[in-house]
Amino acid sequence: MKAAVVIFPGSNCDRDMAVAFEQALGAAPAWVWHKETALPEGIDVVGLPGGFSFGDYLRCGAIAARSPIMRAVADHAGRGGMVLAVCNGWQVAIEAGLLPGALMRNTSLKFTCREVTLRTETTDSPFLSGLSIGDRLRMPVAHHDGAFIADDATLAQLNGEGRVAFRYVAGNHQAAERANPNGSVEDIAGALSANRRVLGMMPHPERAADPALGAAEGGRLFSALTQTLAA
Repeated sequence: MKAAVVIFPGSNCDRDMAVAFEQALGAAPAWVWHKETALPEGIDVVGLPGGFSFGDYLRCGAIAARSPIMRAVADHAGRGGMVLAVCNGWQVAIEAGLLPGALMRNTSLKFTCREVTLRTETTDSPFLSGLSIGDRLRMPVAHHDGAFIADDATLAQLNGEGRVAFRYVAGNHQAAERANPNGSVEDIAGALSANRRVLGMMPHPERAADPALGAAEGGRLFSALTQTLAA
């Protein structure tokens, strides 16, 4: 299995994502600069990392979504290729039309950087096959524009098709009103594409993929990819 990580000007979690992929897959991913027009041959999964692509000008992810490489990423996704879009990567994926909804300013109007607890809502995705519904995972968030919103029809579709991947829930010794760090509708922390092979999420699994980092639950998303393709 081969992975690639796309780098935009302002990406700052690209190395974290690459390390997590390498630990899970046993091979270093390809690095792909945003001005490239094609992905390397044989890529199975593309990582869109967190950061502040193009300084978050216009709207977060709006400029990056129009980078040349995103046409190739969209083609990859259209062929059934996997895409993991984290934080700013989720913003880019939404702006590129790979995932529904929008990500808006946190309701606190402040940058949020802390640990959150997620509840797994589905396992029907290559990224989630190593989990169980109801599993709770601890991961960090670090964003200013992470409030997921969608119209009623989109929410009904996401819920009806089981495409909500994660929701924010209260962790140990945490007040319920502190569970949702940004005001996302229905506490949605991650969502899947219609074919379930594109996952967008605001928390950072790559920053919780090694016990040395204080949490390893995020590594389960990366190792699930290996298990899925080996099956």
